[in-house]
Amino acid sequence: MHNRQVKLLASGKYLPKRKMTSADMDRLLGVPDGWVQKKSDVLVRHFIEDETASYMAAQAAQDAMRRAGLRPGDIDCIVCASGTQEQPIPCNAALLQQELGPEWSGIPAYDINSTCLSFLVALDTISYLIEASRYRRVLIVSSDIASTGLNWQDRQSAALFGDGAAAVIAARAEEGETSSIVHAAIRTYAGGAELSAIRGGGSRLHASAYNEATREEFLFRMDGQAIYRMASKLLPDFTKELLEAAGTRMPDFRLVIPHQGSAMAMRLLGRKLGIAEEQLLYITPNHGNTIAASIPMGLHEAMTQGRIQRGDRILLLGTSAGLTLGGMIIDY
Repeated sequence: MHNRQVKLLASGKYLPKRKMTSADMDRLLGVPDGWVQKKSDVLVRHFIEDETASYMAAQAAQDAMRRAGLRPGDIDCIVCASGTQEQPIPCNAALLQQELGPEWSGIPAYDINSTCLSFLVALDTISYLIEASRYRRVLIVSSDIASTGLNWQDRQSAALFGDGAAAVIAARAEEGETSSIVHAAIRTYAGGAELSAIRGGGSRLHASAYNEATREEFLFRMDGQAIYRMASKLLPDFTKELLEAAGTRMPDFRLVIPHQGSAMAMRLLGRKLGIAEEQLLYITPNHGNTIAASIPMGLHEAMTQGRIQRGDRILLLGTSAGLTLGGMIIDY
C-alpha cells in the first residue's frame, strides 16, 4: 500500500457571534430546564446572527493562512467541503473566493460534498491531485449553517446542531518528512438515504413549490435512532478493515477525531471500536454538531492545542447522510 506524501500545514476556525447555551435552547424548544443538555450533551453551540456561510468560510481560511504564513498566490486550489449550500448556484467555493477578495481571483474553486463527511472525502480526493503534482497547496474549507434549516418541532435533532467553519491547508510533504495519508476508505449504503434529508430546494421539489403545506419538506429531517442502529451494525467491520489494510491497531493512534454527530454516537464509537477515552477527541459540548465543519474543527483543536505532534498517527472517522461511512489514517 502506497502512502500519499501529503502534509496538513495549518488550520483555522470560525464560530459565529451568537452563543446559545443549553438553557437558551430549552426555552427555544419549549422543553423543561436541563432537557437539551441531558439529551444532547451540548452545553454551548453558536448560531449565526448576520454571518453568511461564505463569510464564515473566509474567516476560517484567513486564520489558516495566517498560521501557515502563506499569501493567496501560494494556494493553487480552493475546495469547499460543506454539507449545506449558501445558494444553489454558483458553488460555495466561488462564493468563498469572492469573499476572500480580488487577490484570490483565477485560483480554481469548486465544491466536494458528502454532507457531514465532506471534509474527509475532499482531503482524500485532493491528496491524489497533490501527489500527482497537479496542485501544490490546497485550501479546504468546510462552512455549515444548520440553524436556518432545523425543524424546531423535531426537538431531538434540533438540540444537536451548531453553526461554524473550519479550514485546513494541505500540501505536498517535503523529502524526508514523515507526514502522509496512510489509508482511507469511504462506503455508502443508500438504504439509509431517507434517514437524514432535506427534500425541498433542489430540482425535484423546487423552491417555488414552497408553501405552508410543503414547509416541512424544506427543513432538515433525521431519524436518529435508525441511523444509530445502522451505524452500530456497519461501523465495527468497516473500522476493522480500515485498520487491517494499514497494518495498524487502535492503540497505535495518538488521537481519534470523529465527526461529532451526537453524544450517543460518541459513546458508540468508544465502546464498539475500542477507543480509549483519552484517545477520543470530544468537542460536542462546546460546539454541537457542525455538520461537515465538525471533523476539521476537531483537527484544528488538536493541532492548535498541541494534542498531536508531527509524526503522530491519527484517525478521522465518521458517518454522514447517505448513509456513508468514512475513515482516514494520517501520519501527522
